Amino acid sequence: MPSTDMEYRPVVIIGAGPAGAIAAALLKRKGHDVLILERQRFPRFSIGESLLAHCLDFVEEAGMLDAVQAAGFQYKNGAAFAWRERYSDFDFGNTFTPGKPSTFQVQRADFDQLLADQAALQGVEIRYQEELLGADFSSGQGLLEVRREDGSQYSLQAGFVLDASGYGRVLPRLLDLEAPSGFPLRQAVFTHVEDHIDDPAFDRNKILVSVHPEHRDVWFWTIPFSNGRCSLGVVASAERFAEQPQDLDACLRAFIDETPRLRDTLKHAVWDTPARTIGGYAANVKRLHGPGFALLGNAAEFLDPVFSSGVTIAMRSASMAAHLLDRQLRGEAVDWEQDFAVPLKRGVDTFRAYVEGWYDGSFQDVIFFEGGQADIRAMISSILAGYAWDLNNPFVSEPKRRLRMLAEVCASQAS
Repeated sequence: MPSTDMEYRPVVIIGAGPAGAIAAALLKRKGHDVLILERQRFPRFSIGESLLAHCLDFVEEAGMLDAVQAAGFQYKNGAAFAWRERYSDFDFGNTFTPGKPSTFQVQRADFDQLLADQAALQGVEIRYQEELLGADFSSGQGLLEVRREDGSQYSLQAGFVLDASGYGRVLPRLLDLEAPSGFPLRQAVFTHVEDHIDDPAFDRNKILVSVHPEHRDVWFWTIPFSNGRCSLGVVASAERFAEQPQDLDACLRAFIDETPRLRDTLKHAVWDTPARTIGGYAANVKRLHGPGFALLGNAAEFLDPVFSSGVTIAMRSASMAAHLLDRQLRGEAVDWEQDFAVPLKRGVDTFRAYVEGWYDGSFQDVIFFEGGQADIRAMISSILAGYAWDLNNPFVSEPKRRLRMLAEVCASQAS
């Protein structure tokens, strides 16, 4: 039992982003007392702005879909890819896996604030600008040391802790759970612009992923918003960045200038926001759970931004953990490895196979292959829509083997 001079909460969630808000709302809807500790003050900037269709399944489950649909975010019905003169798009309304046919592209400051506010409206307590300094789970519960905005500190006993801290990776750092990522070191440089895109071929209802004409490991995202702005970023290895100006704005524009199709699309853009960068974002952990805690979303593992999988993995893990923790809090014996870690990793590993295929060129060959079979395109579209856990989809159940076989077929027919 917690000591009488210490605050006790049965569920504490670290982070009020999408994973934290979804998990908190789901647990609150099941009757549990939930506290969120959030280090920052919302709204705050974040990338991960192009949602996948599967995200809305969890938004709906958490009772937040009406609010999200009413918020005026940019409608999104798929993904488009461009390389040199080639163009290929995938429609979320034409997928192998039954699911949502569309989603949204969002400025995350507004979107995350909306989800957090929706969780609060459902009765979740959120303490902003409170930072977790220490965590001890030796008793099987969490003894947390928290610092308030004014610098004062207090102790908090938590029956169970869900870490939804995203890139902050709070528990992995505090508990020495971080592990090397298998991905090469890459960096992203990005900004928001007033885009003024007048190209009739540009589809504002899709994210546009553009590939550098000469370096296929360099790619760009263009994510339109509903207010005439868009998010624009480039991802490349450290070696590629070394060839560009050190100034971030000049660097991004230099990469775009080397990519004529994208340069022309953005020829009227007003560059009014200083560029930012994030590097070494790929991350892994030694385990996804332990006595008294579990890790959600990017706090556990982050692959790469190329297929916008981060928020989907975060929300999926939040839903899985909330249902499992509800059972545990009701006295059931649960197996966090078999019922959380193993099934979550299946989808993550599916995304990983296609991220690896993107950078080795095999998945790009598939995406840009002209005349592909409709049923196979629907299976690929399902993965791009976020349904990476549907084992009925052959490209999910055997991602590496199926992708290799398909890439070989595409290469042979293209030659």
